[in-house]
Amino acid sequence: MSAPASSSTDAPARQLVAATRRGATFPRVVAAEWTKLTSLRSSYLLAAATIAVSGALTYVSANASSGDPGFDPLGSLTSALVLSPVSLMVLGVLIGTGEFSTGTFRATFTAVPRRLPVLAAQVVVTAAFALLTSLLAVGAAVAGILPAAGSRGITPNLMGEGTVLILAGMVCYLVGMAMFGMAIGALLRRPARAVLAAVTLTLVLPVVLMLAADMATDPMAMSESGGPSTAQTVVNTAVTFSPSGAGSLLTTPEGSGIDGAPDLGPGGGAGVLGAWILLPLAGAAAALRTRDVT
Repeated sequence: MSAPASSSTDAPARQLVAATRRGATFPRVVAAEWTKLTSLRSSYLLAAATIAVSGALTYVSANASSGDPGFDPLGSLTSALVLSPVSLMVLGVLIGTGEFSTGTFRATFTAVPRRLPVLAAQVVVTAAFALLTSLLAVGAAVAGILPAAGSRGITPNLMGEGTVLILAGMVCYLVGMAMFGMAIGALLRRPARAVLAAVTLTLVLPVVLMLAADMATDPMAMSESGGPSTAQTVVNTAVTFSPSGAGSLLTTPEGSGIDGAPDLGPGGGAGVLGAWILLPLAGAAAALRTRDVT
């Protein structure tokens, strides 16, 4: 890597070197990574974008549905999850690629020659920052449904068992997408190609597959069989096992999967999303141990 380190990223690196002189314990490595994360303006901008998109899209969706006779404001809670995870995912990519895009890996891995504690510390700080952001984003989504609910004289029951599970699933989904972005970034090491890979897997590929299946399906044949075509079954299964498809299952009850696809439920969705995070992380850890960092 030939990119020079900027002054803003040199400061946390110098802190890490100074901490190493006193002993590079894991808490100190975590503290140094947290300083790196919170000293960048982009971290706060992406967090603010996540919260704003969550609140705004939920507000628009709830207001658009408020004229329906059977309007349930809680039904709009997850409407922003189509876009709100994207900025957190990009934040994860920037954390995962930060050492290599800024050149701070020289100072960092001089201070922590074993390298893997640095990756583990990035996992910790990404999860912590994403959790705080996700809680605020879900709060913004709740606030987004209140005006439409108030206009119909409805008081949403946020403490109902099903609603609590949906809210918890939304937080887990948002944190999971940040971790997925961080894992892809740590594996690919370059921001542009890591963002391209993450966005393609989560947003572009599912849409392209669904459009291709629709174009290849004869609507009359589907109507006569009473179920999805083979092509749609294959596509629906692929979408269910994509990072975004698996993550969305965290916010849906059992038995509400896509037609023709395996009904994984929230637990299965968490497992698939976890695999999308752990596999790139394992690859990144192996690369750190066996390859040059440049």
